[in-house]
Amino acid sequence: MSYDDPKPVTATSELKLAAGGVPVYKRILDLFEAEGIRTLFGIPDPNFVHLCLEAEQRGWTVVSPHHEAAAGFMAEAASRITGKPALCFGTLGPGLANMMPAIQCCKVENSPVIFLGGQRARVTERRVRRGRIQFVRQEPMIEDSVKYSGAIEYADQTDEVIREAIRIAMSGTPGPTYVEYPSHVILEELDAPPVLPPHRYRLTNQGADGDRIAEAAELILKAKNPILLVGHAVHTTKSGDAVRELALKMNCPVIQTSGGTSYIKGIEDRTFQYVFSDASIEAVEASDCVVALATELGEPVHFGRWRHWYAGEANRKWIYVQQDPTAIGVNRPIDVPLVGDVRAVVPQLTRALGEGRPAGEDLAKFMRDGQAELDQLAVESLSKSDGRGNVPIHTSRFIVETTKAFPKDGIMIRDGGASVVFGWTYNQCKPNDVIWNQNYGHIGTGLPYATGAMLADQAETGKVRPGMLVTSDSSFLFHIAELEVAVRRNLPLVCVVAVDFQWGLEVGVYKRTFGQGTAETGTHWSDKVRFDKIAEGLGAYGEYVTTADEIAPAIARAYAQGGPAVIHVAIDPKANSEEMPKYDRFRTWYAEGTQ
Repeated sequence: MSYDDPKPVTATSELKLAAGGVPVYKRILDLFEAEGIRTLFGIPDPNFVHLCLEAEQRGWTVVSPHHEAAAGFMAEAASRITGKPALCFGTLGPGLANMMPAIQCCKVENSPVIFLGGQRARVTERRVRRGRIQFVRQEPMIEDSVKYSGAIEYADQTDEVIREAIRIAMSGTPGPTYVEYPSHVILEELDAPPVLPPHRYRLTNQGADGDRIAEAAELILKAKNPILLVGHAVHTTKSGDAVRELALKMNCPVIQTSGGTSYIKGIEDRTFQYVFSDASIEAVEASDCVVALATELGEPVHFGRWRHWYAGEANRKWIYVQQDPTAIGVNRPIDVPLVGDVRAVVPQLTRALGEGRPAGEDLAKFMRDGQAELDQLAVESLSKSDGRGNVPIHTSRFIVETTKAFPKDGIMIRDGGASVVFGWTYNQCKPNDVIWNQNYGHIGTGLPYATGAMLADQAETGKVRPGMLVTSDSSFLFHIAELEVAVRRNLPLVCVVAVDFQWGLEVGVYKRTFGQGTAETGTHWSDKVRFDKIAEGLGAYGEYVTTADEIAPAIARAYAQGGPAVIHVAIDPKANSEEMPKYDRFRTWYAEGTQ
């Protein structure tokens, strides 16, 4: 069920609403329920206790973290795993200030989270006074980081303000919106009409122009070496099944952007990560037609113009499926723009292809080469330190052994700096759900992303799926308190932490800038930290691992416990800061002014 097809409004609820006298806080929940939303994240205060109690009585999953930023990250992950907008709230003053990192992250990551902010009653706000308690004007602080900022000043504004927040969050390029919720309206009542389904008050499932679809299909069928370039929003819109059908009709390789790393079921073997898979580079360089789906065509794909795209630029045709018409032609010229929702446009294009294209020899070659590269990398990692001598585990071994143990049907969550760079190359699993912070580069999101995604997935599907967070020590420390949320909810989450007691990427910057032996100011921290012991102190299972052959058994034991677990894995700080694979490719994302 997609966000555009939520649980129907029942006759009983329609009669109740038509009768009038609905408190504002209940009406807010009614409006979000119409979008299929069933999770709520935030730390309750007087503005929100009524909302939280009512939501829980309705069967919502209500999650209180230990920091408001974590609440925002949890909601962001919920939107990614469900394909729907998400709801998060923060208390007035310091709560909203604490939430700002998550709001800014949602803006850069294009995540449709509606942030609901408590506030003093307007009579207090508008008085000419000094020394007011827990008060600051919040909208000026937030409005530059959201697509829309509104306030429910009067009860009868509830519907229009909430719907506008959802409408703008989901329109064009998705993103966060903010609704102020001052205390004087919480218990006010309104005569409320029946709740409208999403398609009655906003544009949903917009299809592309029929002539443009026909034009795109003709280009694909004439192409010798077409490719699909799959972006982040293919996952967040839950369009994988439709994209699989298109890929099979096109009989082509699927190239992932750095944000679109969730593999689509059934076509994993023809899917390659741009830049970090050699097969992806070969496919891009050979391509004469690109169908770009739900991607910004940003720096991590060299705007589709430079480096690996450059040689074939003159003869390559571009078909761009994009919901935001203002994005067309910005980063590169487009031959056929298909303006619309990927959920609607991809099936249109698939139907227009009829019987599709015949399979070519190149696809089979790319598939063989791609798997051979992964196999070779796993073998190559065996030549690296396994932790048995005086040198801790090499990060490549850490990634290979960890990702080989990734559970079937699991949710992969990634976080960290240097360890993520190693993961791009050495990852041995092909998960269908990957949650990580790509555009903003905001480390520390991993643990709240994991809890938010897993809880929202449970609320959405009724199933309990395992999660694996692959992270580094510096990143894990950001929001380590949120491990208690995983304990509280008994989530089958295993956090595998690469530990070298330093900021690995930053140490590498010092070495590349000044050479070996220079001071690495501000990049090292105490080597006495034991994450397995912290886990035990928070009520989770913990293990301490020093050799590569212990990693997979430790992960298996952790999942066997049934609840959350943390595995502390000692890795080589020298290798982690100096030997990041294909780092030269990663640095091309930052080629200032040259792309």
